[in-house]
Amino acid sequence: MTSKNRLFVLVAVLLCALAALAGCQLSNDGADSPKATVAASTGASATGASATGASATGPKPSAPKSSPPAGTTPAPAGGWVPTDPALADVCRTKLPAQAVDTLGLIAKGGPYPYRSDGIVFENRENRLPRKASGYYHEYTVVTPGSGDRGARRVVTGGTGEQYWTADHYGSFLEIDARC
Repeated sequence: MTSKNRLFVLVAVLLCALAALAGCQLSNDGADSPKATVAASTGASATGASATGASATGPKPSAPKSSPPAGTTPAPAGGWVPTDPALADVCRTKLPAQAVDTLGLIAKGGPYPYRSDGIVFENRENRLPRKASGYYHEYTVVTPGSGDRGARRVVTGGTGEQYWTADHYGSFLEIDARC
């Protein structure tokens, strides 16, 4: 191989690497933004609790394990594993009381307070990991004083993962049921 060919191959490899890096950045579509907006999106909840990541509080190994939603497969034997490390997480105990109530209804399979609870969540905002249509389902979290469904939701995935949004899909936190 001549030096000119080596230079061409080197340039081609560098361009491919840059294109791959740019593609990863574009596919993440601001994956860091949920971490940056954790405090803003959860703010002061109805119970006055604030969202904190598991790294700040650490897991509570003595906490009871919750059941995955009806019709899903349980988490691996090792316990909860985040589906996307780029998403911030929130302990179940740090969610508003109404969100915990909704999670209980999901575990029992209903009945739900709103007709549209359990419908397919399309993930049009691409804030959750990309999955096939029908993978995610959304449930309303009652907002005290709201005349409608409000902005708070729990979204579940087909393998049992659960996500919290306080700002109508603007940002998501993955729910860690261990704490």
